[in-house]
Amino acid sequence: MLTLLIIIVALALIFDFINGFHDTANAIATSISTKALSPKFAIFFAATLNFVGAIYSSEVAKTVGGKVANPATIDNGVQVVIAALLTAIIWNLITWYFAIPSSSSHTLIGALAGAVIAGAGASSVNWSGFKEIIIILVASPIIAFATGFIIMWIIRQLILLSGNHSRSKLNRTFRIFQIFSAGLLSYSHGGNDAQKAMGIIVFGMVALGYQDTLDVPLWVKLCAATAMGLGTSIGGWKIIKTMSKKLIKIEPINGFASDLNSSIVIQVSTAMGMPLSTTHVISSSIIGTGAVMRFYDVKWATVTKMVMTWVITIPISMVLSFIIFKIIFQLTS
Repeated sequence: MLTLLIIIVALALIFDFINGFHDTANAIATSISTKALSPKFAIFFAATLNFVGAIYSSEVAKTVGGKVANPATIDNGVQVVIAALLTAIIWNLITWYFAIPSSSSHTLIGALAGAVIAGAGASSVNWSGFKEIIIILVASPIIAFATGFIIMWIIRQLILLSGNHSRSKLNRTFRIFQIFSAGLLSYSHGGNDAQKAMGIIVFGMVALGYQDTLDVPLWVKLCAATAMGLGTSIGGWKIIKTMSKKLIKIEPINGFASDLNSSIVIQVSTAMGMPLSTTHVISSSIIGTGAVMRFYDVKWATVTKMVMTWVITIPISMVLSFIIFKIIFQLTS
């Protein structure tokens, strides 16, 4: 049992580490693009605040650990966790290699559901809880696009009313604002994303009988926060390039608006105890704020590619997890 727990923790931390460098672009792409922060400092800044954000709450972890299935009653719970984590790691590496900003949340939730179906049957999935998570995952980028558009429109109107139309002066001012908005976004990212690894570890601990509740032990929080912070420190330059250059030209004004809007959406979801895709939220915020500035300059071909990846991630993760479970734990037994 101890060996199985070590395997689960190791895989969860690998997933969290990959999530860190895969999603680094989320928090710092806009500030790097506008030169508000240097790349090296931006990564260090994001890594530190990702760590801090990761240890302050655990409600999202409880949702991940118990909404999709009940780890205390599910058959083959340990094998389910292992198959789900392997799937999430594989999909994250594939999308990182092709520089596609995909969702670690989508792949983990889809993989967990697929593994539960493979190991214990479809009836063991808590479909109402699964549906609730999916609604948040689908709705959050739409909300982020809309609120990003509104926030950017309001900022633009305030600038027009102020009479300050000096582009260079506005850029200098908003680059300073971006330092704070990038920090807030990094903190928010850690507070939601790192909890997914915590939740899957707790799922495994309950399945193994190490604890009866979905409460997250302090050592799990510290391990997940550290893995997220270390992963963030590696960089993730492929996706940073996509986020900062291949969606729309980012200026300090819409970069600040994107970060601020994303932080608000993520913090609200975290307070509700619901996981969301920080990748989807931030990408949608960038598109929404950019559309106010220059609608026709949005690179809609890149947006279409990203949306297609978002749509297929959950079903592909479910199928891949199902196959991995069957191959590892049934065909080889």
